[in-house]
Amino acid sequence: MIFRSVVKPFIFISALSLGVQGFAQEVPALQAEEAATADAAPAEAAAAPSKGDPGAGAAIFKQKCTSCHAIGRAVVGPALKGMSERHDEQWLIKWIRNSQALVASGDPAAVKVFEEYNKVVMTPFPELTDDDIVNIIAYVQTEGDKPAAPAGGAAAGADGAVSGDSGEVSNFMLGGLILVVLITLLVILVLNRVIKTLDRVILQKKGLAVEQDEAGLSKETAYEKIRRFSKNKKLVFFTILLVMILLGSWGWKAMWNTGVHQGYQPEQPIKYSHQLHAGTLKIDCQYCHTGAYKSKNATIPSLNVCMNCHNYVQATDKYNGEISPEIMKIYKALDYNPDTKEYGPNQKPIQWVRIHNLPDFAYFNHSQHVSVAGIECQQCHGPIQTMEEVYQYSPLTMKWCINCHREHDVNTEGNGYYDKVVEVHDLLKQGKKVTPAVLGGLECGKCHY
Repeated sequence: MIFRSVVKPFIFISALSLGVQGFAQEVPALQAEEAATADAAPAEAAAAPSKGDPGAGAAIFKQKCTSCHAIGRAVVGPALKGMSERHDEQWLIKWIRNSQALVASGDPAAVKVFEEYNKVVMTPFPELTDDDIVNIIAYVQTEGDKPAAPAGGAAAGADGAVSGDSGEVSNFMLGGLILVVLITLLVILVLNRVIKTLDRVILQKKGLAVEQDEAGLSKETAYEKIRRFSKNKKLVFFTILLVMILLGSWGWKAMWNTGVHQGYQPEQPIKYSHQLHAGTLKIDCQYCHTGAYKSKNATIPSLNVCMNCHNYVQATDKYNGEISPEIMKIYKALDYNPDTKEYGPNQKPIQWVRIHNLPDFAYFNHSQHVSVAGIECQQCHGPIQTMEEVYQYSPLTMKWCINCHREHDVNTEGNGYYDKVVEVHDLLKQGKKVTPAVLGGLECGKCHY
């Protein structure tokens, strides 16, 4: 009787709590989605039309410009935000293609910029066409018009859709619900004790025999308690059921996470800090991982990329005039003498430990996501610019990838990859015939590759 009076309210309250918890987790996500939609509208309205292609300009900018320039701050050269307002397009084309020729011609604006930045010679780019440079200008203008990111606003992973304030609200509500359940259970136990006491008083008044009192129960041995417990078949059944549910949940979670290495953070042969290089120094990811925008693999940079800077940067100020021990590991691997600046014959590769590793049956192409979809590195790799040591931020499971593909919009405007798909889709809507030729079936590479 006592068992039924305890279990029934407890089950009801637990079910109610789980329902409210699910609702609490959905509400912040919906609020975040509505806020994102509301924020997107003014951002789109603020974007000014441009003759160039910002997408094409972004690839050129990241390849040729990021070592000396940034949009919102001065690096080696000036901050590029607002450059279209300071100079006309034709002047910018001449300056980007060959700044020294413009300085030599006596152009006042060119001479002023050249002298203002200590007469540092800007690399000429004669290989760039006018359209290429206009695309770069369009990219800089588009990025410059974007609102500043909030503090600590590193791009979140796809599974971080409910983060920040919404995540805190959900955790707070979940903790509050658990507390309510515990308090309710405590109240039920107290009420049952009161009811039992009242029943005993009523039985005594009627002159009936009262069952074993609390003193007798307290004197029971462990064996007697177990034996008395085993006689209550309903309680035994629900106890076994609860244990089976707990073990099943634990086993399911363990099997579900088999092969998932989220949080994996191995020790690397060189303590390379992404926080310093990508965060403090703002070095673009693709300066080192050059394959991300053009190939399947992002690639691990060779040591000659490191030597572009560390041929000169040795961090001696932090080690009492001695070269940093981590930089010395680079020199040792290259058999490089920093005094004579000569390379020896005994060069060895650095054996980096791989962190992100997909199964062999899963195909992933970096360029498809970086160049075509415009996905930021942080979308998958997390706040890489804050990591002293890199770890696997996202689970990289099929569910995680599918959720990302379901949630993200496809931007087909100015995207050559989707031009043919949109064209075919329009033909189908018009009821016209679509042949393999329309889909590129006459291209030589379809058969001769």
